[in-house]
Amino acid sequence: MPGTVTVGLDGTDHSLAAADWAAAEATRRGARLRLVHAWLWRPLDVPVAADEEVQRRWATEVLREAAVRVAGDFPELPVTREILAAETVVALVAEAAAADLLVLGSRGHSTLVGYLLGSVGLQVLRQATAPVVLVRGTRDDEAGQPRDEVVVGVQDERESGPVLEFAFAAAAAQGAVLRAVRAWNIPPVLVWGGEAMRAADDAGGLEPLERKRLADAVRPWRERFPGVKVVEHVEMGGAGQVLLAGSGRARLLVVGRRAPGRHDLRKIGAVAHAALHHAPCPVAVVPHP
Repeated sequence: MPGTVTVGLDGTDHSLAAADWAAAEATRRGARLRLVHAWLWRPLDVPVAADEEVQRRWATEVLREAAVRVAGDFPELPVTREILAAETVVALVAEAAAADLLVLGSRGHSTLVGYLLGSVGLQVLRQATAPVVLVRGTRDDEAGQPRDEVVVGVQDERESGPVLEFAFAAAAAQGAVLRAVRAWNIPPVLVWGGEAMRAADDAGGLEPLERKRLADAVRPWRERFPGVKVVEHVEMGGAGQVLLAGSGRARLLVVGRRAPGRHDLRKIGAVAHAALHHAPCPVAVVPHP
Protein backbone atom coordinates (compact mmCIF):
# COMPACT_ATOMS: atom_id res chain seq x y z
CA MET A 1 0.00 0.00 0.00
CA PRO A 2 2.60 2.58 -1.06
CA GLY A 3 1.91 6.28 -0.57
CA THR A 4 -0.68 5.76 2.17
CA VAL A 5 -1.23 7.36 5.56
CA THR A 6 -3.71 5.30 7.58
CA VAL A 7 -5.65 6.54 10.59
CA GLY A 8 -7.49 4.26 13.01
CA LEU A 9 -10.80 5.73 14.17
CA ASP A 10 -12.91 4.87 17.21
CA GLY A 11 -15.47 7.68 17.30
CA THR A 12 -13.73 9.84 19.93
CA ASP A 13 -12.66 13.46 19.54
CA HIS A 14 -9.06 12.28 19.84
CA SER A 15 -9.38 10.03 16.81
CA LEU A 16 -10.89 12.94 14.84
CA ALA A 17 -7.85 15.01 15.80
CA ALA A 18 -5.75 12.12 14.51
CA ALA A 19 -7.68 12.22 11.23
CA ASP A 20 -6.99 15.96 10.89
CA TRP A 21 -3.26 15.46 11.47
CA ALA A 22 -3.11 12.44 9.18
CA ALA A 23 -4.85 14.34 6.38
CA ALA A 24 -2.34 17.18 6.62
CA GLU A 25 0.54 14.70 6.67
CA ALA A 26 -0.83 12.80 3.65
CA THR A 27 -1.11 16.09 1.78
CA ARG A 28 2.50 16.97 2.59
CA ARG A 29 3.65 13.55 1.42
CA GLY A 30 1.51 13.52 -1.72
CA ALA A 31 -0.05 10.34 -0.35
CA ARG A 32 -3.61 9.10 0.00
CA LEU A 33 -5.49 8.90 3.26
CA ARG A 34 -7.03 5.66 4.48
CA LEU A 35 -9.67 5.77 7.24
CA VAL A 36 -10.25 2.48 9.06
CA HIS A 37 -12.34 1.19 11.94
CA ALA A 38 -11.90 -2.34 13.28
CA TRP A 39 -15.15 -4.02 14.25
CA LEU A 40 -16.38 -7.58 14.80
CA TRP A 41 -19.97 -8.56 15.59
CA ARG A 42 -19.90 -10.55 18.84
CA PRO A 43 -23.32 -10.40 20.52
CA LEU A 44 -22.30 -12.70 23.39
CA ASP A 45 -19.43 -10.41 24.42
CA VAL A 46 -21.60 -7.48 25.49
CA PRO A 47 -23.84 -7.36 28.58
CA VAL A 48 -26.64 -5.57 26.72
CA ALA A 49 -27.74 -7.08 23.45
CA ALA A 50 -27.28 -4.75 20.49
CA ASP A 51 -28.56 -5.20 16.99
CA GLU A 52 -25.80 -6.05 14.50
CA GLU A 53 -27.11 -3.60 11.92
CA VAL A 54 -27.20 -0.78 14.50
CA GLN A 55 -23.55 -1.38 15.36
CA ARG A 56 -22.61 -1.60 11.70
CA ARG A 57 -24.34 1.70 10.99
CA TRP A 58 -22.50 3.31 13.88
CA ALA A 59 -19.14 2.06 12.57
CA THR A 60 -20.02 3.35 9.11
CA GLU A 61 -20.97 6.73 10.55
CA VAL A 62 -17.62 6.98 12.37
CA LEU A 63 -15.83 6.71 9.05
CA ARG A 64 -18.28 8.97 7.21
CA GLU A 65 -17.95 11.74 9.80
CA ALA A 66 -14.17 11.69 9.56
CA ALA A 67 -14.26 11.66 5.73
CA VAL A 68 -16.60 14.67 5.62
CA ARG A 69 -14.43 16.53 8.13
CA VAL A 70 -11.26 15.86 6.16
CA ALA A 71 -12.84 16.77 2.82
CA GLY A 72 -13.74 20.20 4.15
CA ASP A 73 -10.08 21.10 4.75
CA PHE A 74 -8.42 18.97 2.07
CA PRO A 75 -10.88 18.66 -0.84
CA GLU A 76 -8.24 17.35 -3.27
CA LEU A 77 -6.93 14.62 -0.97
CA PRO A 78 -7.73 11.05 -2.12
CA VAL A 79 -9.54 9.33 0.78
CA THR A 80 -10.66 5.74 1.19
CA ARG A 81 -12.47 4.18 4.16
CA GLU A 82 -12.99 0.63 5.33
CA ILE A 83 -14.49 -1.30 8.21
CA LEU A 84 -11.99 -4.01 9.15
CA ALA A 85 -13.58 -7.30 10.17
CA ALA A 86 -10.83 -8.31 12.57
CA GLU A 87 -9.64 -7.96 16.13
CA THR A 88 -8.60 -4.34 16.66
CA VAL A 89 -4.96 -4.92 17.60
CA VAL A 90 -4.42 -7.46 14.83
CA ALA A 91 -6.07 -5.19 12.28
CA LEU A 92 -4.12 -2.07 13.23
CA VAL A 93 -0.76 -3.85 13.40
CA ALA A 94 -1.43 -5.17 9.89
CA GLU A 95 -2.40 -1.66 8.74
CA ALA A 96 0.83 -0.27 10.19
CA ALA A 97 2.85 -2.83 8.24
CA ALA A 98 1.04 -2.09 4.98
CA ALA A 99 0.96 1.72 5.08
CA ASP A 100 3.71 4.33 5.16
CA LEU A 101 2.42 5.60 8.49
CA LEU A 102 -0.27 4.66 11.02
CA VAL A 103 -1.92 7.45 13.03
CA LEU A 104 -3.98 6.94 16.20
CA GLY A 105 -5.68 9.23 18.69
CA SER A 106 -4.21 9.78 22.16
CA ARG A 107 -5.40 11.58 25.26
CA GLY A 108 -1.88 12.47 26.47
CA HIS A 109 -1.08 13.61 30.00
CA SER A 110 -2.63 10.35 31.28
CA THR A 111 -3.13 7.25 29.19
CA LEU A 112 -3.63 6.46 25.54
CA VAL A 113 -7.26 6.62 24.58
CA GLY A 114 -9.51 4.85 22.13
CA TYR A 115 -10.11 1.15 21.67
CA LEU A 116 -10.59 -0.35 25.15
CA LEU A 117 -9.32 2.73 27.03
CA GLY A 118 -5.77 2.57 25.82
CA SER A 119 -4.88 -1.10 26.02
CA VAL A 120 -5.19 -1.49 22.26
CA GLY A 121 -3.09 1.57 21.49
CA LEU A 122 -0.31 0.32 23.73
CA GLN A 123 -0.43 -3.16 22.20
CA VAL A 124 -0.26 -1.72 18.69
CA LEU A 125 2.80 0.35 19.62
CA ARG A 126 4.53 -2.69 21.09
CA GLN A 127 3.91 -4.84 18.02
CA ALA A 128 4.10 -2.41 15.09
CA THR A 129 7.08 -2.82 12.79
CA ALA A 130 6.64 0.62 11.20
CA PRO A 131 6.26 4.16 12.60
CA VAL A 132 3.09 5.00 14.51
CA VAL A 133 2.04 8.56 15.37
CA LEU A 134 -0.14 9.32 18.40
CA VAL A 135 -2.17 12.54 18.15
CA ARG A 136 -4.32 14.31 20.70
CA GLY A 137 -6.40 17.49 20.61
CA THR A 138 -4.78 20.78 21.58
CA ARG A 139 -5.42 21.96 25.13
CA ASP A 140 -6.72 25.49 25.70
CA ASP A 141 -3.59 26.50 27.63
CA GLU A 142 -1.45 25.52 24.65
CA ALA A 143 -3.34 27.50 22.03
CA GLY A 144 -1.22 30.12 20.29
CA GLN A 145 2.11 28.65 21.32
CA PRO A 146 4.65 28.62 18.45
CA ARG A 147 5.17 25.12 17.05
CA ASP A 148 7.99 25.32 14.53
CA GLU A 149 10.28 22.38 15.42
CA VAL A 150 10.48 18.65 14.94
CA VAL A 151 12.22 17.32 18.05
CA VAL A 152 13.99 13.96 18.06
CA GLY A 153 15.66 12.07 20.88
CA VAL A 154 19.09 10.64 20.03
CA GLN A 155 20.78 8.24 22.44
CA ASP A 156 22.58 5.32 20.80
CA GLU A 157 24.29 6.34 17.57
CA ARG A 158 24.24 2.75 16.29
CA GLU A 159 20.45 2.49 16.63
CA SER A 160 19.38 6.01 15.74
CA GLY A 161 19.39 5.72 11.94
CA PRO A 162 15.67 4.98 11.34
CA VAL A 163 14.64 7.49 14.00
CA LEU A 164 16.76 10.30 12.57
CA GLU A 165 15.70 9.49 9.02
CA PHE A 166 12.04 9.79 10.00
CA ALA A 167 12.64 13.02 11.92
CA PHE A 168 14.67 14.70 9.16
CA ALA A 169 12.11 13.71 6.51
CA ALA A 170 9.31 15.12 8.67
CA ALA A 171 11.19 18.38 9.25
CA ALA A 172 11.89 18.69 5.52
CA ALA A 173 8.24 18.05 4.60
CA GLN A 174 6.93 20.49 7.20
CA GLY A 175 9.54 23.20 6.66
CA ALA A 176 10.43 22.95 10.34
CA VAL A 177 13.63 23.25 12.33
CA LEU A 178 14.98 19.92 13.56
CA ARG A 179 16.05 19.86 17.21
CA ALA A 180 18.19 16.80 18.00
CA VAL A 181 18.27 16.18 21.76
CA ARG A 182 20.76 14.04 23.65
CA ALA A 183 20.72 13.52 27.42
CA TRP A 184 23.68 12.34 29.44
CA ASN A 185 24.68 11.49 32.99
CA ILE A 186 27.96 10.77 34.73
CA PRO A 187 28.53 7.05 34.07
CA PRO A 188 28.86 4.56 36.94
CA VAL A 189 32.42 3.77 37.97
CA LEU A 190 31.99 0.09 37.08
CA VAL A 191 31.35 0.87 33.38
CA TRP A 192 33.81 3.74 33.16
CA GLY A 193 36.71 1.90 31.57
CA GLY A 194 39.96 3.05 30.09
CA GLU A 195 38.65 3.41 26.54
CA ALA A 196 35.77 5.65 27.68
CA MET A 197 38.15 7.76 29.77
CA ARG A 198 40.48 8.25 26.82
CA ALA A 199 37.55 9.27 24.59
CA ALA A 200 36.44 11.85 27.16
CA ASP A 201 39.98 13.16 27.54
CA ASP A 202 40.37 13.48 23.76
CA ALA A 203 37.07 15.38 23.52
CA GLY A 204 37.92 17.70 26.41
CA GLY A 205 35.50 16.28 28.98
CA LEU A 206 32.25 14.39 29.32
CA GLU A 207 29.91 17.02 27.93
CA PRO A 208 32.10 17.77 24.88
CA LEU A 209 32.22 14.00 24.30
CA GLU A 210 28.42 13.82 24.32
CA ARG A 211 28.23 16.77 21.92
CA LYS A 212 30.62 14.97 19.59
CA ARG A 213 28.53 11.79 19.76
CA LEU A 214 25.39 13.71 18.87
CA ALA A 215 27.14 15.54 16.04
CA ASP A 216 28.48 12.24 14.66
CA ALA A 217 25.00 10.69 14.73
CA VAL A 218 23.37 13.66 13.01
CA ARG A 219 26.07 14.37 10.40
CA PRO A 220 24.99 11.83 7.71
CA TRP A 221 21.42 13.09 7.85
CA ARG A 222 22.50 16.73 7.65
CA GLU A 223 24.23 15.82 4.40
CA ARG A 224 21.19 13.94 3.11
CA PHE A 225 18.78 16.77 4.04
CA PRO A 226 20.85 19.95 3.46
CA GLY A 227 17.75 22.18 3.50
CA VAL A 228 16.84 21.30 7.08
CA LYS A 229 18.07 23.67 9.78
CA VAL A 230 19.39 21.64 12.73
CA VAL A 231 19.79 22.59 16.38
CA GLU A 232 21.88 20.15 18.44
CA HIS A 233 20.84 20.12 22.09
CA VAL A 234 22.90 18.29 24.74
CA GLU A 235 21.90 18.42 28.39
CA MET A 236 22.70 16.54 31.56
CA GLY A 237 19.73 14.73 33.08
CA GLY A 238 17.27 11.91 32.57
CA ALA A 239 16.52 11.18 28.93
CA GLY A 240 12.75 11.56 29.22
CA GLN A 241 12.97 14.74 31.28
CA VAL A 242 15.51 16.38 28.97
CA LEU A 243 13.57 15.43 25.85
CA LEU A 244 10.29 16.82 27.19
CA ALA A 245 11.98 19.99 28.42
CA GLY A 246 13.30 20.55 24.89
CA SER A 247 9.95 20.02 23.18
CA GLY A 248 8.27 23.32 24.09
CA ARG A 249 8.17 24.41 20.43
CA ALA A 250 7.66 20.94 18.97
CA ARG A 251 5.00 20.29 16.37
CA LEU A 252 6.15 16.66 16.33
CA LEU A 253 8.23 14.67 18.82
CA VAL A 254 10.06 11.62 17.45
CA VAL A 255 11.27 8.82 19.72
CA GLY A 256 12.70 5.39 19.04
CA ARG A 257 11.53 2.02 20.25
CA ARG A 258 13.75 -1.04 20.13
CA ALA A 259 12.07 -3.64 17.93
CA PRO A 260 11.76 -6.92 19.86
CA GLY A 261 13.73 -9.97 18.88
CA ARG A 262 12.31 -13.47 18.85
CA HIS A 263 12.55 -13.91 22.62
CA ASP A 264 12.38 -10.29 23.78
CA LEU A 265 9.53 -8.77 25.75
CA ARG A 266 7.59 -6.21 23.76
CA LYS A 267 8.33 -2.98 25.61
CA ILE A 268 7.87 0.60 24.53
CA GLY A 269 10.63 1.97 26.75
CA ALA A 270 10.72 4.60 29.47
CA VAL A 271 11.49 7.54 27.17
CA ALA A 272 8.69 6.70 24.73
CA HIS A 273 6.30 6.23 27.66
CA ALA A 274 7.20 9.67 29.02
CA ALA A 275 6.71 11.27 25.61
CA LEU A 276 3.35 9.59 25.01
CA HIS A 277 1.98 10.65 28.37
CA HIS A 278 3.31 14.18 28.62
CA ALA A 279 4.42 15.60 25.25
CA PRO A 280 2.56 18.76 24.16
CA CYS A 281 2.36 17.59 20.54
CA PRO A 282 1.91 14.50 18.35
CA VAL A 283 4.44 11.76 19.08
CA ALA A 284 5.97 9.47 16.45
CA VAL A 285 7.27 6.15 17.76
CA VAL A 286 9.78 4.65 15.31
CA PRO A 287 10.98 1.04 15.69
CA HIS A 288 14.68 0.42 15.23
CA PRO A 289 16.85 -2.73 15.34
